Amino acid sequence: MKTRILVSLAALATIGVATAALALRPGASLSAEFERRLATLEPGPEGPPLTQADLAHLPAPVQRWLRRAGVVGHPPATLVHTTFDATLYRAPGGAGMSGLAHQVDVLDPRRRLYFMTTWMNGLPVAVLHDYEPDMAGMQVRAARLVDVVNLSGADFARIETVTFLNDLCAFAPSALVRPEFAWTPIDDTRAAVAYTVGPHTVTATLVVNEAGDLVDFISDDRADVSADGSPKAMRWTTPLSEHRDLDGRRVPGRGEAIWHREDGPFTYGRFTVREVTFNRRQEG
Repeated sequence: MKTRILVSLAALATIGVATAALALRPGASLSAEFERRLATLEPGPEGPPLTQADLAHLPAPVQRWLRRAGVVGHPPATLVHTTFDATLYRAPGGAGMSGLAHQVDVLDPRRRLYFMTTWMNGLPVAVLHDYEPDMAGMQVRAARLVDVVNLSGADFARIETVTFLNDLCAFAPSALVRPEFAWTPIDDTRAAVAYTVGPHTVTATLVVNEAGDLVDFISDDRADVSADGSPKAMRWTTPLSEHRDLDGRRVPGRGEAIWHREDGPFTYGRFTVREVTFNRRQEG
């Protein structure tokens, strides 16, 4: 895997008072970089509203989710901007790191930005993901000074393609009618999807309840990246709950991100949706 990490997250524990003092000085800001990149993203041309006929080729549970999500009668989403109250965990039973997170997904050309600010060991920390199908990167910067994590590469893009697919299923389900999604029915509540974009094909299983809400996303194609940069493939699930209507469409209100490790499941992220906007960036 062609990735690069400067220092592991555990190294933050060794950053002392001197570095904390330096945090008061102005430095390179991932927040400013996120805002700069965000400003370059625009929604694509608006297509015609989707009809029930556009859903006819999909498995029954997926049709149920798309109808419930309110995609029929609306043009397909071309840009979705979601903000969360997020809490991330480094280890089971550990203290969480909470903060505001932005997630921006663009369909044409495909792009994903994710940005979060939080605190770790008394220091401000910023996290920036930037995904395109051919290349993706992740930076974690402490005190606006040190990149304690710096991942990039084409192989990392495959991992992030699973994340992008997850975003689309949960927050931009109108995309699921497109030809790059190949579907296999399983039963009344589950359907398998293979998503092909650029050089990658990734797979997942969607779980839809009787009411029509998407309640889980299961994939074996994502990998947890360890501190030395090596990926370890394992099952990844994102249970979804508390669905509600925002900006005229139905979306999950809460979600979790879970690694299914050999010693048991580890919930490393919890997310509560603040706002979702379609075909426009959020201001401020």
